[in-house]
Amino acid sequence: MSLPTSDDCPRTDGMPLLGLGTWENKDQAQCAASVKTALEMGYRHIDTAQIYGNEEGVGRGIEQADVPREDIFLATKVWIDELAPEDVRASTEESLDKLGVDYVDLLYIHWPAREYEPEATLEAFKDLKADGKIRRIGVSNFEPEQLDTARDILGDAVFANQVELHPLLPQHDLREYCDEHDIELVAYSPLARGDVFSVPELTAIAENHDASAAQVSLAWLREKGITAIPKATSEAHISDNWQSLNLDLSADEIAAIDDLDQTDRKVDPPFAPW
Repeated sequence: MSLPTSDDCPRTDGMPLLGLGTWENKDQAQCAASVKTALEMGYRHIDTAQIYGNEEGVGRGIEQADVPREDIFLATKVWIDELAPEDVRASTEESLDKLGVDYVDLLYIHWPAREYEPEATLEAFKDLKADGKIRRIGVSNFEPEQLDTARDILGDAVFANQVELHPLLPQHDLREYCDEHDIELVAYSPLARGDVFSVPELTAIAENHDASAAQVSLAWLREKGITAIPKATSEAHISDNWQSLNLDLSADEIAAIDDLDQTDRKVDPPFAPW
């Protein structure tokens, strides 16, 4: 089966529903190679963060790839130590320098923690958007209570909420909230840190399609209208995830995954809002 092209990846408000995550890809040369491989394979959504320590590598990969910058949806996140208004601007400008770009398509608040003061922090994000340094404002790891506050300040300008979301943590309440308020959900750790490979229901579906459990999980998220940014470094894993775009699940298969109904959270720091 041939690899999908960039045109085969659905988009929501300009954001491709499948992207490359770069968490833990700290070696700048390796990160650059992964980003270049993904972009030249067809990916058009790249996700990083200040705390990942690899923005320079991401930028190098974008520069090396034979893909115009305007075709790439690039996202990064402001770390919790940099959320005071003056630090938001300074750290974002540093991120742009490291990435080698004039703007990012989406800038997230990484967590509602430590230096996060809703009104002051979000106003700083609004200023960056007004200045053209960011195209969209996002939040990450926000629960409905924090989203209510952000929406009171930003109105409809909250574009996306990036959270842990996978078949073992389906986030029903957040999905309902974001659907109601037209906020995109972006799933990090969409493969449950590899645990999807040991779920019998997922592996059975995968065998029926001659696919991988990773592809099944990513196809399930796509069917739900959720963007996924699986981390991958090797060409083999980048390709396997990308091929999930060729996989269409039946209604019965989607229902079987829905019926897993587990709550297995992999990311749970002490400053989390839940």
